Amino acid sequence: MIRALSLLLAVAAPAGGRETIGVYQGWGAFRDAAPARCYAIARPVRAGGRTGGWASVATWPGRPLRASLHVRLSRARDRSAPVTLTVGERRFALVAGATDAWAADSPSDRAIVAALRSARSMSVEAVAPGGRPFADVYLLAGAATAIDAAGLACVGR
Repeated sequence: MIRALSLLLAVAAPAGGRETIGVYQGWGAFRDAAPARCYAIARPVRAGGRTGGWASVATWPGRPLRASLHVRLSRARDRSAPVTLTVGERRFALVAGATDAWAADSPSDRAIVAALRSARSMSVEAVAPGGRPFADVYLLAGAATAIDAAGLACVGR
């Protein structure tokens, strides 16, 4: 698991000014100096694509973003197909580009983070070009602690 989180460091943010806040089971919490942001991040335990992808919940002190979901899909998606996040029994439609997806707005971010706190797993489902569906599955053990640690690391910044 530590190896997987170290790989996240390589793809999630620029190397300069990154501080590890902590590793909480399958989730890590980090702070970047420039641009200033704090985030919890994890790799999927099962990726439906050829690459690993990742999911993060970030706070950007210089922007009006608090506990904002960002998902990098494990493969490109068909741009005409929706991206759906399933957390426990709840489903959320995400706004998506070719390989990235986000909550539609701040109320959706808040609802997603609340769901993450009480569920055991989440999945992000999409359809690849050519029509083949795929899903990236994440375990949520440690997610709430990592989200809280990342949020606290950006208080007052």
